[in-house]
Amino acid sequence: MPSDQSRKVAVVLFNLGGPDRPSAIRPFLVNLFRDPAILRVPPLARALLARTIAYLRLRAARFNYTLLGGSSPLVEVTRAQAAALQAALPDARVKCFVAMRYWHPFSDAAATAVRAWGPDDIVLLPLYPQYSTTTTASSLLAWHDAAAKAGLAAATHTVCCYATDRAFVASIAGLVRAAYADARSSLPEGTSLRVLFSAHGLPEKIISSGDPYQWQVEQTVASVLSVWDAPGLDWTICYQSRATPVRWLEPSTISEIERAAREGVAVMLVPIAFVSEHTETLVELDIEYRHLAERLGVPGYFRVATPNSDTAFIAALADAVRRARALGIGTHSHAGPRVCPERFTGCPCRLTRPV
Repeated sequence: MPSDQSRKVAVVLFNLGGPDRPSAIRPFLVNLFRDPAILRVPPLARALLARTIAYLRLRAARFNYTLLGGSSPLVEVTRAQAAALQAALPDARVKCFVAMRYWHPFSDAAATAVRAWGPDDIVLLPLYPQYSTTTTASSLLAWHDAAAKAGLAAATHTVCCYATDRAFVASIAGLVRAAYADARSSLPEGTSLRVLFSAHGLPEKIISSGDPYQWQVEQTVASVLSVWDAPGLDWTICYQSRATPVRWLEPSTISEIERAAREGVAVMLVPIAFVSEHTETLVELDIEYRHLAERLGVPGYFRVATPNSDTAFIAALADAVRRARALGIGTHSHAGPRVCPERFTGCPCRLTRPV
């Protein structure tokens, strides 16, 4: 067996994916909504609903991607993150791969490429800081199916989440602190500024079924606030991107912008659950919600950038890779043992002690 320093390590970064050309928008949407982790209905009904929802959302989606040049930047951003992470791990024979969930490059292609490279170890690293059965679990399930199909067998270490990882939190706090100072300096004296930590929403029934996502988002925000240490800060958590007519997590980001308008308060949006720029940040936050804020008379609208390839964020991911290998084969949180309370049955980590 090769020594630890000479072992080849494949790091697989998982993300949502996005259409790479206008003709890919519809099939991307169909792939998204036919995922059983997203639409939790019987298969036949899900297939019909997926096509129906994709059809109903197609015009708006085409318009949004037109604003971005006809395609999503997410794959390009994720590949840049993979390259930066590989460069940040010079102490091992590391090669980073990208696996997208709903459009190319899919897990099948990534698994085939990983097998051809022949690693001794594989680290699975979702670019979803907070664990959810709708994102991380779905991506990992697709990966394991693809790996089995490709005949890929290697020691596999899985990072399920890093919602309160010290280095990750410090990287986000640094971005937020700098953006807040810039926003504050550009506002007239006496104008209040409220921080809206905006996360992608989920149907409430998914959370009530044991998904730990909302709890982990709250833990991330609490950790960022603790590191930031800004006494008297006006802040709240809200949720964006509602996609179905069922009841979703509240308050919505839209309702918080409306409240800020009524109270004459400027807002700074922090995409706390996103680490890569894509349509939900570049269109929904930067264009749609900004226009809403301006129309309602919000006295200032600011948005914190996602970390993308920020040096501190990439260093946090590199730490996560090293820690995952040190913790051994299996699925671990950033802290090693399970961090979710027992009531969250959707957590993939074994409950090793009462929490």
